[in-house]
Amino acid sequence: MTEQLKDETIVCKDCGKEFVFTVGEQQFYAEKGFQNKPVRCKECRIAKKQASEKRN
Repeated sequence: MTEQLKDETIVCKDCGKEFVFTVGEQQFYAEKGFQNKPVRCKECRIAKKQASEKRN
């Protein structure tokens, strides 16, 4: 069964801004075996990563 992928709009759990989870990103996630969709926009993912790097 082939699933037809489409761009998907998701609301960031940190800032509440909508962002698009593109077909290309969905294919990348599938190739890497990721089971969950992203919950943060790119800006919030970067900010979270930088905050955790500063703590280490």
